[in-house]
Amino acid sequence: MLLLIVVLFSVFYLFQINRMTYALCMRREIPEERHPKIFRTINVLITILLVSFYVEVLFAV
Repeated sequence: MLLLIVVLFSVFYLFQINRMTYALCMRREIPEERHPKIFRTINVLITILLVSFYVEVLFAV
């Protein structure tokens, strides 16, 4: 049950972060060729954050 909640939260959170990243790229007028690198970097960092959150919650309960 905990895994399902964390996965649903993570999908929603990643979607929101990607929306904000896209808005940042548009506002700062970052060239299109740099977008994939920016999105990849942010998504990897957020995924690491979410996995560490899951591990912390898993061992705290």
